[in-house]
Amino acid sequence: MLTKSEIEAAAALVYRHMPATPQYAWPMLTQALGVETWVKHENHGPTGAFKARGGVTFIDWLKRAHPEARGIITATRGNHGQSQARAARAAGLEAHIYVPRGNSGEKNAAMQAFGGHLTEFGDDFDEARLEAMRVGELEGWHPVPPFHLELVRGVATYAYELLSAAPHLDTVYVPIGCGSGICGTILARNALRLKTKVVGVVADGAQAAKLSVAAGKLVETGPTQTFADGMAVRVPVAEAYEIYASGAERIVSVSDAEIAAAMQLLYRCTHNVAEGAGAAAMAALMQERAQMQGKAVAVILSGGNIDTGMFAEVLSGGVPKA
Repeated sequence: MLTKSEIEAAAALVYRHMPATPQYAWPMLTQALGVETWVKHENHGPTGAFKARGGVTFIDWLKRAHPEARGIITATRGNHGQSQARAARAAGLEAHIYVPRGNSGEKNAAMQAFGGHLTEFGDDFDEARLEAMRVGELEGWHPVPPFHLELVRGVATYAYELLSAAPHLDTVYVPIGCGSGICGTILARNALRLKTKVVGVVADGAQAAKLSVAAGKLVETGPTQTFADGMAVRVPVAEAYEIYASGAERIVSVSDAEIAAAMQLLYRCTHNVAEGAGAAAMAALMQERAQMQGKAVAVILSGGNIDTGMFAEVLSGGVPKA
């Protein structure tokens, strides 16, 4: 779906707006897990999360394909919204962003700081998404869906960086929300013609992607129950499912307690802050460490945007309530 040259062109565009992020093989993680462990640090980007890349490529495409657009409208739990607000403002467009009630206060503040016009609606991401799409059609704002090839094209650049730097990796663990991250990783892997296995990670309380792959069809769940808001999706995205259902080695599920333990380990061994979704890949590696012995493995630290109080609770040994 994406060629090597298309991803390289996306990278050239992304690098005009942000630098590449680092990937390190951390020795203390290797000692703790007994596995050569690399971390891709998307928490080091300009919005603190991988989504910044897709915002650049989507808004660039929008300006070319729809020059009449006055602005965009989208829904988010925070990282996608920061990305779109940042890229839209740089392009001279308005960004209207819908979040569910009770969303992260610090992520909301960041979206507004990047120029986003914020509206709270609904009890979860999917309710906010439906309302944003309705309002966009009514008021003439261009909709930004949770999954779009132009978003994935930008997101794929992080996996391209990682796999170019460490082509010997046996496995890469990637968290799944709406799916742009895992799909970008699969497409970058394919474009580089590597045999690296891609393992998707969901939360126990938000298993739509895992259940869909197991059933061989889209499975919508009931309300999500996880503090890892970046993975709190109950309606799987069909276009993403088509890619990860065939391209992922497997999808594993981790508990909120495992995610909290992974956040603690990442901080103790690397002094990096990971939000819930950002630590989910590490939680999966910790769960599967026995079968990864003797292999080189990477985890995607997809973001570090967690409210201060919640992170303090995790470092104190607690597990935040969903």
